[in-house]
Amino acid sequence: MSRKSKNVLFHTISWLSVISTSLILIFIIGLIIWNGIGAINFDFLFTSSRNFGAEGGILYQILGSILIVCVAALISFPIALGTAIYKSEYLKNKFLKKLSDILIYSLNAIPSIIYGVFGLVFFVNILHTGISWFVGSIILSFMILPTIVLATYQSINSIPQIYRESATALSLTKWEVIWKVILPQGIDGAVSSLFIGIARAIGETAPIMFIATAFSGVDVPGSLFEPVVTLPTHILALAQQATNQNALQNAWGASLVLLFLVMLFSIAALSSRLKISS
Repeated sequence: MSRKSKNVLFHTISWLSVISTSLILIFIIGLIIWNGIGAINFDFLFTSSRNFGAEGGILYQILGSILIVCVAALISFPIALGTAIYKSEYLKNKFLKKLSDILIYSLNAIPSIIYGVFGLVFFVNILHTGISWFVGSIILSFMILPTIVLATYQSINSIPQIYRESATALSLTKWEVIWKVILPQGIDGAVSSLFIGIARAIGETAPIMFIATAFSGVDVPGSLFEPVVTLPTHILALAQQATNQNALQNAWGASLVLLFLVMLFSIAALSSRLKISS
């Protein structure tokens, strides 16, 4: 086969892959919209659920999902930012850099259910925290931490070295270089990765199902060590009542709202990324 034929074949396969992936995505999104749009109304969005979710709305599920991921973001962001800055600006040993890469990538590769089991064993069984939304936020922060660290590190590391050298030539200390040069240049990449992490975390069920959430009977938590209801666990509970038409309709509606939240955070990440590119 000639080089030209190979190029044409590779180009064709690439386009077929893109089209196939796009069609699958469009089909899934279209199916959720088609089945879920009928459940969306004011009462569904702004009232509490009843009868184990088969009746009523998803107000507290929305609030619980937003609460748990926003606190997870607040926990993980400063840790990830500090790790990325240290790795880029202070860690010069090649062996330690390679070791840190291995550890971060390994943490990123851990299945989400393992985070849930760790939270159940360490926090619930050993520390006796009970079912706590705050513990769920801690576990989710562990899960999204490597994503934020890697993207932030890449953003900081892409800053031209001449910026650092020029700032040092103006008698700025190391900390002043980081605060006045590195952070302003790299913060957009960190924020973009944070939104990506939130978009992933808000749809997770396994890490928080046994340590942070209840399936019904919960509204706004009054303390750090109380459970919440979230959209993913609510959808799971409704799916188990698939023979009940009302429950199934509410499951589709909750799925559509969850999809909207994921897309909202994904669009925020994309907007931040486009700002960096421009």
